[in-house]
Amino acid sequence: MDEYAIGVLTNIGLFSFVALSAWLLLVAGELSFGQQAFFGVGAYAAGIGTAMLGWPLPLAALAAMALGAAAAALVGLPTLRLRGLYFTMATLAAAEMLRILFELFHWQIALGDERIGPDGTQGFRGIRWMLERGIEPLDFLAMVWILLIGVMVIFLRVENSRLGATLRALGHDPELARSAGIDVDRLKLGVVAAGGALAALGGALFAHHNTYIEPRNFDIMLGVHSLAYGLIGGLGTAFGPLLGVVLDIGVLEATRSLQGYRMIVFGGLVAVLLVFRPRGLLDERVVHWIRSRA
Repeated sequence: MDEYAIGVLTNIGLFSFVALSAWLLLVAGELSFGQQAFFGVGAYAAGIGTAMLGWPLPLAALAAMALGAAAAALVGLPTLRLRGLYFTMATLAAAEMLRILFELFHWQIALGDERIGPDGTQGFRGIRWMLERGIEPLDFLAMVWILLIGVMVIFLRVENSRLGATLRALGHDPELARSAGIDVDRLKLGVVAAGGALAALGGALFAHHNTYIEPRNFDIMLGVHSLAYGLIGGLGTAFGPLLGVVLDIGVLEATRSLQGYRMIVFGGLVAVLLVFRPRGLLDERVVHWIRSRA
């Protein structure tokens, strides 16, 4: 496998984490334009853990997930009181606030002849844990996809459980779910925290794949794309956002003739699907049809 194909497959895996985090909130009935913020929290936290504190990557990734969940819960506590477009705009505002904080964040230490750590708008260089241990791109690709498959297994088990049915009931009609005895506020806060942890895991891997991150990596366009992946792929199954990522990165970006028009094609695809397939390609009806014949 050549380096270009490895790079494309790695990016599909990395951005699938933030796409799944946005899809999780969609299933629970909330539109979030802010998942890129927790992707960034995970990237910075894991980078600090390995490059500055000398932690192994698994420990740094776990710490990043915990911090991402905590940050998402802190954002969710006030914003979940809002409904509809107000919640969506609040998540966008919170994400932009965090991005600005990344621009103001300066903390560096001297390691040998260089200084390592976040340097505001200049970014965070020297996240070389993978390089220092001789981990090849193909090995890192396998690591990303093993973790992604593990996450997908968890999602698929939840889909077929009582919790999955409760989440879908919450997304369709929160008031009806509340009248059925579901603690809507606590469940939504748990969903928000889980989405933050998932996005942070993707960010931790992203930082170690790139070895360099900067605040503009986590701008609004990443939030728009992460939300659009679920809307394109479908809300009927966790495979939906993965399908959205594959269509965008795997097909549009990897097809050289479309690279210059990628955003036009992507935006048009979203618009058409919202009109004709508002719940995406793999919506509940399609998923039921596939399962009934599998």
